[in-house]
Order: sequence, then structure tokens, then C-alpha cells
Amino acid sequence: MGKQKSSYKTALDGLHHYLSGYLPLSRTEFQLLLPFIEIREYDKKAKITREGEVERYFNIIAKGLVRKYLPIRGGEQIIQLAVEGHIIHSELSFFYRTPSGSVVETIEPTVLLSISYESLEQMYSQFPKVERLGRLIVSDLFIKKDFRYFDQLRKSTRERFLDYIKTHSHMLQRVPQKYIASYLNIKPETFSRLKHLMRPKKG
Repeated sequence: MGKQKSSYKTALDGLHHYLSGYLPLSRTEFQLLLPFIEIREYDKKAKITREGEVERYFNIIAKGLVRKYLPIRGGEQIIQLAVEGHIIHSELSFFYRTPSGSVVETIEPTVLLSISYESLEQMYSQFPKVERLGRLIVSDLFIKKDFRYFDQLRKSTRERFLDYIKTHSHMLQRVPQKYIASYLNIKPETFSRLKHLMRPKKG
């Protein structure tokens, strides 16, 4: 139990640091937010949000690995791979209170720091600073999503592969290859062929 409490404290400290990166938040101010934060734990391959459900939570990953995908044409298209410190939820469903078109599912056993929609609205009404913080985070998320979308359009398959390997090499040890290929919108067989680019060049 002591180890578990320690891991939760570490996760909450990480959340405080993350939020303060958008807007300075004192320890006292952060402590006022703790009653609104739920700690939720999931096993591997657990569905956090299902297609057709209304997303209830805004989640930050304290520990673990999560994917978000769109069920399409009898298959799936992964649109997000998220690890510790990342935000993951069905955004449109959460903010517009509509059925989710995506699925959020764990790849590893995962611990989430979650804020329900109702709690977030209550925080906004009680703490004006949090409302501003929320706007900054949401704006940043949409900007990053646009950047990724434009990158997908501008870059070739090879460039997308090399860029991801360069910036996310650690993910190759944690994420099944087929998931990374789906996220990069690359056919699994093409991904396998491109893996030779990772080998060190002989002198």
C-alpha cells in the first residue's frame, strides 16, 4: 500500500508540473483541485471509452500506455498513442456531450488521473484561473492535432517513418509494430520494409 501511495503522489506531482507548464499554479492552488481528481486503474487491453458512449472524463496518464482508434471498414485506424504525462480522451464527445466515434483502450496496465465533465464545470465556476488553464490546454491540443494532420499530408511514407523513429524510438519497445504502422498510416508490410533504415550504416 505504501508503494501504491508513493506512485500516486509521484503521479500527482507530475500533474502539478504539467499544469504549471501552461499557467503557474502554486502548491496551495493545486491542493484545492485534488478533490475533483479521480484515480482510475485499468488492466491491459481494457476499453476506457467505447464507441457510441459519451465520454465522461478528461484523462492524464499517470502510468501506462493507451491508444485511441477509429473503427473503420471492419478494421481500425489509430489516431493517438499516449504514454505517461499525455492527455487522452474522446475530445469531441467530451466537450460536445455526443456519442464517441472513437475507442480508447489500454495497451499496458494503466493508471489515469481523471476529471469528470461535471467536476470540470464545477472547477471552472469556482476557480477562474482553472477556466483560463483549461482554455490554454485545449488550444494547445488542437494546435498539435493540426500540426500532425498537416505533417501526414506533406510528408512521404518514408519521412513519416523516419521522423517517428527519431523522436519516439522508446515506443518501439512498448508498442506493437502494427499499432505504430496504423498510427503513421503505413501498411504493416511497408513498415517492416522500412525497418532496415534503423540499422546502423556500415563504415
